[in-house]
Amino acid sequence: MSDHPDPRDELVDHLPALRAFALSLTRNGAAADDLVQDTIVKAWTNIEKFQAGTNMRAWLFTILRNTFYSNRRKAKREVADVDGVFTASLSEKPAHDGRLQMTDFKKAFEQLPDEQREALILVGAQGFSYEEAAAMCGCAIGTIKSRANRGRGKLAELLQLEDGEELTMTDNATMAVIAQGGQGSF
Repeated sequence: MSDHPDPRDELVDHLPALRAFALSLTRNGAAADDLVQDTIVKAWTNIEKFQAGTNMRAWLFTILRNTFYSNRRKAKREVADVDGVFTASLSEKPAHDGRLQMTDFKKAFEQLPDEQREALILVGAQGFSYEEAAAMCGCAIGTIKSRANRGRGKLAELLQLEDGEELTMTDNATMAVIAQGGQGSF
């Protein structure tokens, strides 16, 4: 018998983080749920490929990311939300009243290229190191750093923040996404 517990027991612990990451990629609650379900099924059926003692969350995020991009390649076409009607229907009133409203942040975040949004979610909101994020995305550490930095810069531009301007916002996850390396501000 192995010294390590069954890794299947740990899968459920990562569902909230997987759903948040899937939602950031798909921008649709139902699609995010489907993506998480596909990820868990793949992880469960391939659990023997997981190396005990390594980072389960990073392994699951890699499966989710690969599944998302595989599904996108298979899709014959995408439905454009040119006027933002669908995106607006996904918004909910923010629970805080800081200078930056959550809807403004969401709109700006949605305008980032997939690679920059993904880097900011992994490094900022999910707290992965640049090394872990690079491994999950299959690219160099410098590439992840560049994507995150360009994404932060673009967010600052879209949100019309000036150099050194502090954000007054109570949402820690959003602050982590836009903070420099998960620390400080622009």
